[in-house]
Amino acid sequence: MININFIFIKNIIFVNYLKKEGMEIFKPIDLNMESQTTDIENIEKVKCLIIGSGPAGYTAAIYASRANLHPVLYTGLQMGGQLTTTTEVDNYPGYPDGITGPAMMEDFKKQAERFGADIRFGIATSVDFSGKPLKVTIDEKRIIIAEAVIIATGATAKYLGIEAETKYTGMGVSACATCDGFFYRGKDVAVVGGGDTAAEEATYLAGLCRKVYLIVRRDVLRASKAMQQRVMNTHNIEILWEHQPVDLFGENGVEGVMLVKKKGTPQEEIVKIMIDGFFLAIGHTPNSDVFKKYLETDQVGYIKTIPGTTRTNVEGVFAAGDVQDPHYRQAVTAAGSGCMAAIDAERYLSELK
Repeated sequence: MININFIFIKNIIFVNYLKKEGMEIFKPIDLNMESQTTDIENIEKVKCLIIGSGPAGYTAAIYASRANLHPVLYTGLQMGGQLTTTTEVDNYPGYPDGITGPAMMEDFKKQAERFGADIRFGIATSVDFSGKPLKVTIDEKRIIIAEAVIIATGATAKYLGIEAETKYTGMGVSACATCDGFFYRGKDVAVVGGGDTAAEEATYLAGLCRKVYLIVRRDVLRASKAMQQRVMNTHNIEILWEHQPVDLFGENGVEGVMLVKKKGTPQEEIVKIMIDGFFLAIGHTPNSDVFKKYLETDQVGYIKTIPGTTRTNVEGVFAAGDVQDPHYRQAVTAAGSGCMAAIDAERYLSELK
């Protein structure tokens, strides 16, 4: 049998000899890592790793820092999460005069840093949760070995793909009626979608707005019978069947939407309606793809957690915020689950001692 320790000592002696001779060498690597080409300088051990930087990630960082877990947080591509695309946030406690999404996320970040959180820009590109320790690769080149991992990567709203959606983001286009509906009180708005989310958003907005157009691209609603009944019984909701949005228009914000009715049929026609707000309710995509090999998700991709906790099916891995929440998707609920995740992680790590 080969004596591994003997080979290792011989290699160290050989490396030291090469150094003494001033020769160029390859740095030794951790033989337990999946990639045998990884430079040891690109491997780092941490107690608590947080992936994501929205309300959930930053709140987890605040609590983990105060618990002396010395968390390292990687922000992801969109530093601050979805809230950075929102202009006014009027429903988060503690901001009586409202605040912009980017400003609020900057406050969260500063508070986390004040307690010692190490916040870095980077994206988790792969993970290995097959055993302990937990391994996360950042930007395809740096490996973080963590005792506990908190996933707070959020979800991404689905868009139709028309150019005007980007142009009018924060100027009449929204993917969250609960977040932004308040700003359209007494005005006319449109909701795009035919499922339960669209029906819920339309009925919610109907309580605030003068008129709600529910734009359904098919000739039926996919929403549950109960939700369909609520829509039908709401006097200021008008359903536009078989209408497809193709453009938005307006000078300083959304003033109207251009639709194609019965597209591709002999009855096809262009329809224009005047609105002040355009709400997308065609679903969200949880940012969980990189974790699916190891973590249980629902059919959409939301990470499953043990009810009443943020624990996943992998010991030491926790999920918080929109990546595990298909129902509420609010900043305040995301922050609350970020708090829970940090506490769950702290308790888990204390049990390892």
